[in-house]
Amino acid sequence: MSSRAPRPLPDQVLAEARERILSGRLAADTPIRQDALALELGVSKIPLREALARLESEGLVVSHPNRGYIVRPLSRTDAEDVFDLRLRIEPNACVLGALGADQAARDAACAALAALDTALRDGLADVGRRNREFHLALVRPSGRDVTIETVDRLLALSERYVRVHLGEHRRLDRASHEHGILLQAWLERRTETVRREARAHIRATLSDLRAQLPEV
Repeated sequence: MSSRAPRPLPDQVLAEARERILSGRLAADTPIRQDALALELGVSKIPLREALARLESEGLVVSHPNRGYIVRPLSRTDAEDVFDLRLRIEPNACVLGALGADQAARDAACAALAALDTALRDGLADVGRRNREFHLALVRPSGRDVTIETVDRLLALSERYVRVHLGEHRRLDRASHEHGILLQAWLERRTETVRREARAHIRATLSDLRAQLPEV
């Protein structure tokens, strides 16, 4: 029985650095100390520099001539940009996902919501990733590769903002309720409800973020 080949080292470094940013372990507006991070990851600075360049193209870090790389700050302007794009693409993509979902995809979406609800109950450590997996599970059955890749990218950019948004515990129950309504409509292929609930959920999150974030 053959086993899956390990990922190349640059991809491993990229995945680990990305996860540290999205989880908040590397905080927004924090300088990335390449020597220390390379030592911690057990790699040379060459694959780390390659990973940081790719993370800059993803919008997660910013390079400055005199400061090196810093984790991209969170701002109201960026949140509005990301969530506005989600509003334009994701609700219709969810509709296409509902129409294209087979039983395996439906089971995967239910499992993704269960994992997200567990993360919401247990704290915020894993909630960004679980939120991304749930929303992507509603879109993936559409079979539209470009749309899926675009939504996945936007959800990745949303992860840090989702953690900020859910940092106020009064929002946890609301988020779980909204996700449940959206999933039920999706499972029942009530397309107009799916579109409406997806749009309302994204808009509500953005409205909260506007009140929380500085305008940079």
